[in-house]
Amino acid sequence: MGEHSKALLSLEKALEIIQKNHPSNHPLLANSYNNIGLVYDDMEEYSKALSCFEHALDIWQRALPPTHPDIKDVKKNIEIIKEKIITNS
Repeated sequence: MGEHSKALLSLEKALEIIQKNHPSNHPLLANSYNNIGLVYDDMEEYSKALSCFEHALDIWQRALPPTHPDIKDVKKNIEIIKEKIITNS
């Protein structure tokens, strides 16, 4: 809906809550980083999006089996963002 700052604020608050209540390799943390990355992508802040997606990937790779669909999805997000970074530089 175009309210990126509100979305980021809500997602960052959720991330803080999850960080306080779960271990550092919990899949919910990765979900939060992935969602934040999606907002940054929509805002065309690709380096921030890439950082979030890479963080999500790191957590999911430690927490989930290698064939899990979340890992596949975030790898695809990383590929797309890297292409956007190349295209826009």
